[in-house]
Amino acid sequence: MAADGDSDRVGIQEGNLKMMCGSFYIAKDRESRLQGDDCHFICEEMQTIGVADGVGGWSKRGVDAGVYARELINNSLLATLTQPLSQVDPMKVLDEASVKTRAAGSSTACIITLHKDNMLHAVNMGDSGFMVIRQGAAVYKSPIQQHSFNHPYQLGNCANCDKPRQAQVMKLAVEAGDVIVAGTDGLFDNLSESQILETAATGMAQGLHPEDVAWQVAERAYQISMDKKAVTPFTQSSKMAGKHYTGGKQDDITVVVSCILHT
Repeated sequence: MAADGDSDRVGIQEGNLKMMCGSFYIAKDRESRLQGDDCHFICEEMQTIGVADGVGGWSKRGVDAGVYARELINNSLLATLTQPLSQVDPMKVLDEASVKTRAAGSSTACIITLHKDNMLHAVNMGDSGFMVIRQGAAVYKSPIQQHSFNHPYQLGNCANCDKPRQAQVMKLAVEAGDVIVAGTDGLFDNLSESQILETAATGMAQGLHPEDVAWQVAERAYQISMDKKAVTPFTQSSKMAGKHYTGGKQDDITVVVSCILHT
C-alpha cells in the first residue's frame, strides 16, 4: 500500500479485471508547506483509492486543514483494511474514518474501490471527485456537492460540517481499457473535462504508466493554475455565481490515474 507522497506506482488486481494505479501531487506552497492541504492513498490489497482536500479557509483561524485531511486519509486506509476482501464499502470507510478523525479543520473526500464483479463503487463528499474515460470519451464524471459557490460539502468536527451520509454514492460498471482520473479541486477547478480527457488519453495511448499520466495531468493543471489570464472551470463557475475571479486557481493538486486491465 501507499499513502500520500509525491507519487505512487502500484497494481491493484481484482477478479477478471485489475486497476493499475499511479498518482502525483503538487503542493501549492511547496517552499513553506511541502505537505499542503491534500492527501491521498492507494491500497493495493483492497483495490481501493482515496483523495481528500483540507478546506483552506481554516487558515484564517490558525488551523492547518492539511492535518485534518491527512488524519482522515490515514483513518480511511485503516478502515479499508478492516473491510471484506473485494467487498469494500466506501460509505462505511468514510463514516468510520470521519468518526475517528478528531483534528480541527474539515475536508472534502472521495473513496473509490473495484469489486470482484467488475463494478466500481465510490462515495464522494464535496468538490473532489473522479471521471471515467472509455475509448477516448468521458463517460462519467462525479457531481460536485456544494452549498454555494466555492463552499463545498465537507467532513469535520464543527457544528455546521456535513455528515458522511450526505455524500454522493455511486456504482458503475467498468471495462478493460477504461481510465479513471480522480483528484481534488485543484485539478477540476483548473482543467476542463475535455482537457483532462485529452491529456490522460494521449498519455495512455503512448503506453505510459498511470503514474506518468498522473504527472502529465497534474503538471498541465499546475501550469494553468499559474496563468493569470486562463479561462478555467473555476472562472466560469465564479461568473455564474456573480463573482469576477480571473485566471487560474492556485491550489494543491492531487491526481490519481487508474487504468482498468484484464488480469
